[in-house]
Amino acid sequence: MQPVNPEFFPLTELAGRFVGELAQCRKLNIEALEASEHHVLLKLPYHDSLVGYPETQVLHGGVITTLMDTASGAAVICSIFAKERQLELCPTLDLRVDYMKAAKPGEPVFAMVECFKLTSSVAFTRGMAYQDSIDDPIAQVVCSFMRIGPELVTESFRSALMGEGEG
Repeated sequence: MQPVNPEFFPLTELAGRFVGELAQCRKLNIEALEASEHHVLLKLPYHDSLVGYPETQVLHGGVITTLMDTASGAAVICSIFAKERQLELCPTLDLRVDYMKAAKPGEPVFAMVECFKLTSSVAFTRGMAYQDSIDDPIAQVVCSFMRIGPELVTESFRSALMGEGEG
């Protein structure tokens, strides 16, 4: 297999592979719809098993938190890869989710998150969870992630994110 040229590697594929490597995201069927060096858009399909309140069919808040943390992490991975041409694992340092309203039952939830600042030691994100319009959010998120360097990325994880060995 040819080595991947980071300059031309599609970031949506990178975000999708990152999401696909996380067991909780596979269980929730979270999908990466788009990504750039600045943002990630993920989709969480509605499913009855994700309901936190059976009488109202409203999604459990932990599902929204998982979606927002994952979107934030994916935004960091894509931003670092686009700007520095390297993969880096960045554990969540701080995560704040402000819930504004319940998600409508039966409809998917989207997470749009941007990585707005990278320093040598911390990455910062902010974003919204929404259904019909980002202007009518379900929740907002603000996160920070510790940058621990590319040397801690295992070869198997790197290969999975880069799509090496597929085909």
